[in-house]
Amino acid sequence: MKLIKILISVLFVFIFCSPVNAGNISIDKNNGIYHIVLKGEKIKKRIKFVVSEDLITNREAHIKGKGILTVNAGFFDPKNGKTISFVVTDRMTTADPMFNPSLLANPFFRQNMNKILNRSEFRIMQCGNKFEYAITNHKSEVPFGCMLQTSAQGGPLIYPELRLEEEGFVVKDSEGNVIRESASVLHKTSRTIIGLKGTDECHILIITDENPMDMYEVQALCKKLGLDRAMGFDGGSSTSMNYKNKIEVISTIGDNGGRVLKSFMIIH
Repeated sequence: MKLIKILISVLFVFIFCSPVNAGNISIDKNNGIYHIVLKGEKIKKRIKFVVSEDLITNREAHIKGKGILTVNAGFFDPKNGKTISFVVTDRMTTADPMFNPSLLANPFFRQNMNKILNRSEFRIMQCGNKFEYAITNHKSEVPFGCMLQTSAQGGPLIYPELRLEEEGFVVKDSEGNVIRESASVLHKTSRTIIGLKGTDECHILIITDENPMDMYEVQALCKKLGLDRAMGFDGGSSTSMNYKNKIEVISTIGDNGGRVLKSFMIIH
């Protein structure tokens, strides 16, 4: 009888605590971090970065886009609802920070415009009959024979190198002291991270408030997971995820409905 009870307990843990695995998508949670893995060639065609004209929650974007999985993407200005990140949807630029008047009016942004406009972005390109992932800086040329299908800019590049100063997230004075920091890159907060492993694996890390991290800790985690490249999307209170309306990560802002956002990565 005791052995039967033990076996029942083990079975319960296996059924209710095992990771989600739905074909091309697997989701595991450990120590406050959701680790999502997108595998195979077919799922690349189902990923789309989208922009909302008005700021909406991740939940609203998930329902509107009829997604299986929806996560937050690029940076935006919460005051005017304009983008700070480039986004391409169905081969067309749908978000361009050059049309954000607040960005152009800010003296710091004007002085560092080249760094900000050239921040890292995640791309999906169609190359012949195949689709390919890439993480590169925005101004990088699309390889010959390929077309940019969809993309979202964020930053900074985290792995294999951490480009905080190169992408304008950290500014130091002549003595090496930090005088400006963006996106809380040096402080512990929740994060949305996207990375690549090999040619057919896309990894998404939703680092929740249960285990907030600074970018150096995120870099160490990406190395531990064996990723080849990784970059950040918007984080902090923007960190959000919805999987089939069964798993949801949101901030507590907005009556527990989540922060309103500008751009999203949706898997149909």
